[in-house]
Order: sequence, then C-alpha cells, then structure tokens
Amino acid sequence: MERTNWTEIEFILQGLSEYPRAEKLLFATCLVMYLVILLGNGTLVILTLLDSRLHTPMYLFLGNLSFLYIWYTSSFIPSMLIHFLSKKKTISFTRCVVQMSVSYSLGSTECVLLAVMAYDRFVAICNPLRYPIIMSKALCIQMAALAWGLGFFNSLTETILAIQLPFCGKNVINHFVCEILAFVKLACTDISLNEITIMLGNVIFLFTPLLLICISYIFILSTVLRINSAEGRKKAFSTCSAHITVVTVFYETILFMYMKPKSKDSAFNKLIALFYGVVTPMLNPIIYSLRNTEVHGALRKLVSRHWFWSAVVTRLAG
Repeated sequence: MERTNWTEIEFILQGLSEYPRAEKLLFATCLVMYLVILLGNGTLVILTLLDSRLHTPMYLFLGNLSFLYIWYTSSFIPSMLIHFLSKKKTISFTRCVVQMSVSYSLGSTECVLLAVMAYDRFVAICNPLRYPIIMSKALCIQMAALAWGLGFFNSLTETILAIQLPFCGKNVINHFVCEILAFVKLACTDISLNEITIMLGNVIFLFTPLLLICISYIFILSTVLRINSAEGRKKAFSTCSAHITVVTVFYETILFMYMKPKSKDSAFNKLIALFYGVVTPMLNPIIYSLRNTEVHGALRKLVSRHWFWSAVVTRLAG
C-alpha cells in the first residue's frame, strides 16, 4: 500500500468537542494545575541546583524527576489548552509524532527514575556506612543518564515503528493529545507488531521498575524492623515516606486507568486519562516539601537571598 506524504496528513483531536462548556472549565482547571506544576517542580529544580546542602544522591534524582515533570507536562498541556479554546482542533503529523514520542520517552524515564530512587533509599538504610562510597557522584550521574537513555530508546523504537504505518482514513484521535496507541489504531493496515511492542514496553518500563521498587522496600522494611529504638525506626521510615507516596500515587493512577471497568462514557475515560498525566507531577513537589526540613531550609535561604539582592538593587537605584 502506498504511503501518504507526511506533510499532507493532519489529525483531529476530538477531546470533548461535543461538550464546549466542559472544555472551557477544563481549560481553567488544567491551566491552574499546569502553573502549580511549573512553580512547584521549578522551585525544586532550582533548590537542588543552588543549595549545596541538597547536593546529595536523593536530591540529584529528585531534581531530575522534577525537571522531567516540567518537560513532560509541557509536551502536551500548552497545545491542549489552545485546542480547548479553538474551533479547529487539528494537529499536523509531525507535531503529533513529536508530542507522542516526547511524552512516551519521559513516561518511560519516569518509571526507571522511580526505581533508581528506591535503590538509593535501599543503600541509605540497609548499608548506611558504605552509602557515600556506593552512591558516588559519578554513579548517580550514570544512573540518571541511564534512566533518560532507556526512556529515549524505548520511545525511539515505538515511534519508528509507528511512523511507518499508512494512514488513509479521517484520522480522528478520540483523545485530548496524541497518544501512541490511539495513533497506531488509525492506521489502515495490520498493527499487531506495534501492539506487541507497546505491550512489551509497558511490561518492561512499568512492571519491572515496580518489581525492583517492591524488592528494595522489602529489604528496607526488614532492616528498619531490626532497629531497636522507636526514634530510629521513625527516622528511617521518614527518609522513604515521600518516595513511597509518589510511587503509590503514580502506580495507583495507572492501575485505576487499566483495571477500572470499561465505561460506555468515552468522555469519562478521556478525563481519567488526562488527569492521570497531571496528578503525579502536580503532587510531587507538595509531597517532597511538606515535612522536609532540608527543602524548607533551602527555600528560606533562597527567598532571603532574593530579598537581600532586591533591597540592594532598590537602594542603588534610589
């Protein structure tokens, strides 16, 4: 079958076009959530870069995760907001592929980063004396780079397979964004290979990290329960609580997405898929800073430094 020229292909993002009032409400909601994501995760990235007290493995990985959430949500939310207010909800083939590949790459990277962060907590609690040696700066950078590299490779593989498909229909994507499975289902040819590789990618990048996280926390729990003092156990658990919470929120939303009863209301399914993509990025900075004295101290230091230089500039200008 002859393939259509990519430059001639456009996709229609259906979203909630049948509910225009709901789209305006979603515009306001998603805009607020996006601003919270940018402000919260941006602050964490700045703090982990500027404050020397946060130059530790845990905060290096947290900085990577926060940067990932900014990039991930920026790959689809701005264009989605435009479509909410636009009558023409089309997207070019190239833009759709870029949006799809970037979000897929970062989603894969997120899973690996969460597993890497679990390993960091495992070493910190189960082998504290050797922690500075094992979790050296070089190793941490290599592990973070590996997470990004694996995510990119997974996305590249899926994207190359997807763009080989011929499209000859109306090309209506029943979603707010270009999502890879919805994309390949529009092809007018057999997509068995694409579906198999997507399924394998999900197993490797969703469930393998989850298995490693569970194994890490089994060892952590076993170590913590052997600590004699209640204060020591509490301190050990507190170093893991934020990561456990983020992992729980992330995987709960995924499991709810894939294990919930299939609803006949496609609008409800699309809303669930949308909020799955923004809930964890929005909650991440809240979870990591809620009871974290190190983050609080770094934030106070940053704010006081800003006020100091603002006062100096004002005095000089006057």
